[in-house]
Amino acid sequence: MGEQRAETTCIRGSHKEQQTGAVNVPIYLSSTYHQESFDDFGPFDYSRSGNPTREALEKKAAELEGGTHALAFSSGMAAISSAFMLLSAGDHVIVPEDVYGGTYRFVTEILPKFQISHSFADFTDHRAVEAAIQPNTKVIYMETPSNPCLKVTDIRMIVQIAKQHDCLTFLDNTFLTPLYQQPLALGVDVAIHSATKFLSGHSDIIAGLLVTKNSNLGERLGFIQNTFGAILGAQDSYLLLQGIKTLGTRLRQSTESAERIASYLQGHPLVEEVFYPGLPSHNGHEIHTGQARGNGAVLSFVLPSREHAKIFVEQLQIPIFAVSLGAVESILSYPAAMSHAALPEAERLKRGISDGLLRLSVGLEHAEDLLADLQQALQAATIETAETAKN
Repeated sequence: MGEQRAETTCIRGSHKEQQTGAVNVPIYLSSTYHQESFDDFGPFDYSRSGNPTREALEKKAAELEGGTHALAFSSGMAAISSAFMLLSAGDHVIVPEDVYGGTYRFVTEILPKFQISHSFADFTDHRAVEAAIQPNTKVIYMETPSNPCLKVTDIRMIVQIAKQHDCLTFLDNTFLTPLYQQPLALGVDVAIHSATKFLSGHSDIIAGLLVTKNSNLGERLGFIQNTFGAILGAQDSYLLLQGIKTLGTRLRQSTESAERIASYLQGHPLVEEVFYPGLPSHNGHEIHTGQARGNGAVLSFVLPSREHAKIFVEQLQIPIFAVSLGAVESILSYPAAMSHAALPEAERLKRGISDGLLRLSVGLEHAEDLLADLQQALQAATIETAETAKN
């Protein structure tokens, strides 16, 4: 049999429970481990340094991303901040203009305390990224499609530029998961996930992952994780493993619904703009299709004003209005006050995160029900704002 596909790896993988043949990985709720020999310790000694349940998850993540080393963290931000700890005082990083708000906060508020500087660049233009490189640039950080405007970065081009300038490349692969995008295969050094999102898929845990196929980087990141201690617990590791088993089916259905919704919104007179890499009109669509297997389940769209957005949100019945994404339930977010609240208003508006921008993570509800709900909410926003304008 040839190499198995990612959807199969999500379920089968390499883990085998030898003693009982249990289908599910056991939850090892132990902080410490008895050592049989005075001179020769076993593979586990203290669960901050390693836990069998977490190890099974990390092996699964490495398999899915085509890596050799994976590390499971207590949150996506724990993974991102730990990756940045590869840097030293005097180093410089380049990040996208519209990077996730938590990453923006870490890069602008925490890294400067360690004398690590940063520059923002428009990652849809590789020339702008190359122009931002300084002699002390050590990391180029990608997020594609980006949050929340789904901007597309040409991964191959940025990797090529990074190698020419001896920089590491990090890529936040949360939106597409290893099923739809394989950063390491495209030359990226470290793939990053907020596993809270699609990999888990059930809004029940907070988790992060780092994956690399560079042994030196893997060992350094392992040292950082063990030193900082921002590990994922055994129970959450188990829940994440369970979530990954259904990733293929969940992501396929959510993506199919998202494609229909994006097309519908694009044709609605109240919607000013739709951001979704699956739309042929989306800036970067061709690059995206050349580096990804699917379009994902997240889209954003712009209504004329904050008032339109407010009425729309209050009229919706099916999606929950909340932070986060990638769950079985559809989640509608208002980036200006949620995911990107950390950005000052001027910076937010400069990045296209307007007062009318909404982000929708499409879940597993029936597509027809979601479309009907969106239709009635848009109609209410149209009517109510028109009546207010008259008065």
